[in-house]
Amino acid sequence: MVYTEQSLQALREAGDELADATVATLFERGEVGKFNTLMRYFSTAGQELPDGLPEVARAYLHETAAPPSWVDWAEMEKARLFFIDNNVHISTALSFASMPACYVVPHVARLLSATHGLSYPSKRMAETGQFTVHLMQPDAFEAGGRFVPAAQKVRLLHASIRHHLRREGCWDTASLGVPICQEDMIGGQMMFSIQALDALHRLGIHMSTEGAESYYYAWRVVGAMLGVDQEHVPQDLEQARQFSDLYMTRHMGPSEEGAYLTRQLLDLYEEVVPGTLFDPVVGALIRYLVGDTCADWLQVPRTPWDTAVKAAPALLGVLETIEDRSPLGAWALDRLGHLTTRFELSSLTRGRVMHYAIPEHLKKAYDVPTAVPRARRWTPPAPTLAP
Repeated sequence: MVYTEQSLQALREAGDELADATVATLFERGEVGKFNTLMRYFSTAGQELPDGLPEVARAYLHETAAPPSWVDWAEMEKARLFFIDNNVHISTALSFASMPACYVVPHVARLLSATHGLSYPSKRMAETGQFTVHLMQPDAFEAGGRFVPAAQKVRLLHASIRHHLRREGCWDTASLGVPICQEDMIGGQMMFSIQALDALHRLGIHMSTEGAESYYYAWRVVGAMLGVDQEHVPQDLEQARQFSDLYMTRHMGPSEEGAYLTRQLLDLYEEVVPGTLFDPVVGALIRYLVGDTCADWLQVPRTPWDTAVKAAPALLGVLETIEDRSPLGAWALDRLGHLTTRFELSSLTRGRVMHYAIPEHLKKAYDVPTAVPRARRWTPPAPTLAP
């Protein structure tokens, strides 16, 4: 598949018909509050739906309760092992490369600032982290797993934001297209897949081609469950590179919202990390992973740590070599990574299960207030130029 300006522009006119119709009916019948209350008790796949659930919501949940029929479960298991092997590195990539990539697209940054819930960085990061952890559990798609209900709720969350922005006239549909359109949903999939893999590569993480491909495949499955039209989704990493490069060059740039959200992210991790000595490390890491141009757009402050953090790949490379050569070292580092990820997530969630509710209102002021073998290493696809 070859992507062009014209083909991506066409994707700006499409949303998610099923989720949009469900949300519109819930609002029309005044049933959003009831839905949110009852859905707090629905968090695992196979669980009986609560009594009193609006019929339109019940129909939606039944229709979206199963993963796509084309899922290759062997690939998904490879993706899970890849995540276990690299969980702390993936968390770093998602937090300090993928999220800033969202902020560097002005209309996406504006969308992220549109609801009360998403205005709090700890909640946003906790939801992202918990969603990924749910995805990579052995029982993610089985009865008792938490991923499928989370995906069902996130899909309705996106639809509710589209509903609010259209109804309240806060979105220039003529120039920007549908809010959270198909292009943006696929673009988000790229940020959390190939752009995260790019960040791992820049950090010097040893990963196989098979592992990288499986990780991308898992995010294709995620996209399908979030309402992404699979006819237009890149099928492999080469196509993903083409889409990602074209999408970013079409839209990225500076914005007040992007800078504000980045400042929230920096403040959040400064609060999590004890003391103040290492506070600038987060900004330096973001600058290293997204590059100076994007970091300047996001107003990431420059510090002496900008130079020091460039040594991270060499340090991580030593640890990765130990992991490659020693089964005991691999076990110890995987265990340390698991514990580190759990600590980071528990710090963000404060031990709570995150719920993905349909926001009943937008912010009053829409603008933001001021174990896979790694012998054959994966090399990122070459950058592509927009036609």
